[in-house]
Amino acid sequence: MVEIRRYLHQHPELSFQEYKTAKYIADYYKALGIPVRENVGGNGVVAKIVGAKPGKTVALRADFDALPIQDEKDVPYKSTVPGVMHACGHDGHTATLLVLAKVLYEMKEEMAGTVVLIHQHAEEYAPGGAISMIEDGCLEGVDAIFGTHLWATEPTGKIQYRVGPIMAAADRFEITIQGSGGHGAQPHKTKDAIVIASQLVLALQQIVSRRVNPLQPAVVSIGSFVADNAFNVIADTAKLVGTVRTFDEAVRVEIEREIGRITKGVCLAADCSYEYTYTRGYPPVVNHEEETKFIVEIAKQIPEVKIVEETEPHMGGEDFAYYLQHVKGAFFFTGAKAEHITEPFPHHHPKFDFDEKAMLIAAKTLGSAALMYLQK
Repeated sequence: MVEIRRYLHQHPELSFQEYKTAKYIADYYKALGIPVRENVGGNGVVAKIVGAKPGKTVALRADFDALPIQDEKDVPYKSTVPGVMHACGHDGHTATLLVLAKVLYEMKEEMAGTVVLIHQHAEEYAPGGAISMIEDGCLEGVDAIFGTHLWATEPTGKIQYRVGPIMAAADRFEITIQGSGGHGAQPHKTKDAIVIASQLVLALQQIVSRRVNPLQPAVVSIGSFVADNAFNVIADTAKLVGTVRTFDEAVRVEIEREIGRITKGVCLAADCSYEYTYTRGYPPVVNHEEETKFIVEIAKQIPEVKIVEETEPHMGGEDFAYYLQHVKGAFFFTGAKAEHITEPFPHHHPKFDFDEKAMLIAAKTLGSAALMYLQK
């Protein structure tokens, strides 16, 4: 697992560009003699292990895309691709599932039912790879699906779960303010796009604090504010890009509407025009009760697992949500913070890394879940 993970870490590929990674995964299965289907919904790879005895079908999923981040770690397996790195653990997810598949294949004569191994491309960038892989039949005949995310901010040996919503819907919005630029010494002859956009940034903060029920989790964040000009020029245009995170569909709809309403009001007051687009990303990840409780019981039987605890909902997004809309299943977190690390770098950080021992825990939990579910 370590060898595979480090190779992938050194050779990352961005979402929808993972051609070599997909080939690496497919070649691994071919070398073992496991039937594999390539180019599923794009760059996806799906392998299938059929047991000698009849039974149910369980799917296990791992993603394999990287992020547009420069790797700043001082390690031998540092990314060799400038500006691209595995900063979220997808290399570990892939290594985990590949080696687990090898073990399951060796057990196929004793196994009842079928295990489908879904290697998904493009989790990091909406619309993601899950929805296209589902449309291409990756869940055909599947009774249940399980997946995990290596979680570098929680200690190795901990499994976190949650029945119901565990990760949020993740949407994106863009607002372009069209003012009227001019000379920095004559602001009275302009409609300053920076000042107008700044007022809008502050006004949007009132959506969560004053429009959303405080018992409903929600986030509105501006991630980008661009109005590039010379120091003595008042900006003609300014662009805001942000994200909205919610769990409740009614709250999601309300926030989309409120952003548009507030933007219209601010721009009307400033006598300027604007463009507003709201793009829906992944829906919330909603775990099924029976399958989640099943994972909890499995995790408690893994020797390396010391803590199994319920987690609060996470505002991060995951397109595993789409699988759970089609079949029953559960998504959980596998702690991956080494004991000697006191302040781990968060996911999507240039120095992100994780405890590779966590991969074995993830494999044992997923593998045991698959085998036990097939025996149910």
